[in-house]
Amino acid sequence: MAGKNGKQKTARDMILSLGVIVLVAGVIWIFIPHDDGEPDIKRVDYRVELLTAQRAASYPVAAPEGLSDDWKPTSVRFQGADSDTWHLGFHAPDGEYVAVEQSTKKPAEFIDEASQGARATERTEELGGRTWTRYTGGRYDALVLDGGDDMKGATTVVAGTGSFEQLGRMAAALELS
Repeated sequence: MAGKNGKQKTARDMILSLGVIVLVAGVIWIFIPHDDGEPDIKRVDYRVELLTAQRAASYPVAAPEGLSDDWKPTSVRFQGADSDTWHLGFHAPDGEYVAVEQSTKKPAEFIDEASQGARATERTEELGGRTWTRYTGGRYDALVLDGGDDMKGATTVVAGTGSFEQLGRMAAALELS
């Protein structure tokens, strides 16, 4: 009988211990904040880099004017040693990503890189007084502006996960300086 009573105590003690552990875990879970919403994306100020790029680039640098505050700039860089490459990335109002890319690199190579492999379609759009060619791809879609005389040989790409409507809104807002 003594053996049976010992086994009952051991099983009861294990169940009580498990109950205490679950209770403590529940209390900890209640007091630790957990936010299931979108992460807070930091806004970057790109004015200094834009001024630097405008002074150093051999072409008119594109930056948007007049977009709502819902468009958050999230990344910026200018690489003068690398074919005067300009990048300005945005978090669009609906959470998608839209980037402005410019460079004097060989156009085919640059477009492939900036659009992450998107391919040209036969469709064009008039945006901001310029003719843009649509590119579609697996990861990004893009609008491409050829590096004509007014662009001094630079190719401009507006690419990202956003819809063509969003890409078009960005392309139409671009001011060259």
